Amino acid sequence: MIERSDLQWLLSFLAVYEQLSFKRAAQQRQLPTSNVSRHVALLEQHLNVRLLERTTRKMRPTAAGTELYQTLKPLTLAMNDALVEVSQQSSQLSGHLKIVIPDLPILAELVTHFCQLHPDIQLSCDTQLNPTEGVLEGFDMIVRFDRGTLEDSGWVAKTLLHFPSCVVASPELITSRGMPDSLDMLSKMPCISSFTVLQGAPWRFKGNKTLHLPSRYKVNSGHMAKAAALKGLGFAILPEHACKAEIAAGTLVKIPLDHEPEDLILYAFYSGRKYPQKKVTALLSHIKQGLTM
Repeated sequence: MIERSDLQWLLSFLAVYEQLSFKRAAQQRQLPTSNVSRHVALLEQHLNVRLLERTTRKMRPTAAGTELYQTLKPLTLAMNDALVEVSQQSSQLSGHLKIVIPDLPILAELVTHFCQLHPDIQLSCDTQLNPTEGVLEGFDMIVRFDRGTLEDSGWVAKTLLHFPSCVVASPELITSRGMPDSLDMLSKMPCISSFTVLQGAPWRFKGNKTLHLPSRYKVNSGHMAKAAALKGLGFAILPEHACKAEIAAGTLVKIPLDHEPEDLILYAFYSGRKYPQKKVTALLSHIKQGLTM
């Protein structure tokens, strides 16, 4: 039976099963939606069994579909590992590299330089400051910012850079609202909180301390947070290097608190599979070397 089955049918079925959407599965596989839908239909016709129940509003796997997925998934992972292991023996980097990175000039320069060095690499790059967990599937590497302890996942996390951080405010705001010296006092002050970055998480401080901040000014940009702090709209938590000049000029004041903010860390995430892809580890090494020069 396997001789008359197309591998593309199986791969499309796996993607649709995981995404529960032909459109999202097609985006993951980088194929037209019609192709993915046809692959699943052909597989169902070949097996003479319904694998996915489709309605106009939702999709769910059948018992047969779940059984097939649970059997196929480890087999396809093992096949991929075998192919990757053999490909590692080649000294030439090639293939499709799918990544998500923040839209930062230094990362843009490093990634494009990597592609220039390895012309057989095909790049697909999505620029997001803080991709959600659901976005990770289908990409080879994710670069994003985080503070504090990372949640457990099946991805390997490598630290690229640490950015010591501080809480700052304008002299005018301190004059009108006072100088907080503790997290409790700070929680009663106007603050500039995150909107989507870091999942809208509370401010994190060393010693496993967190601060939940109701705020009327929420942004997902360090530049906007600094601009708002300079205008006296609230206290902001920023990487020290990003506000060093303003602190020296006196336009921002570093706030001495009873707990220091957690460092802002730039992480690279990639699959925790047995054999990391050579193109991924090469790009990771290139970025890390470029950031530390």
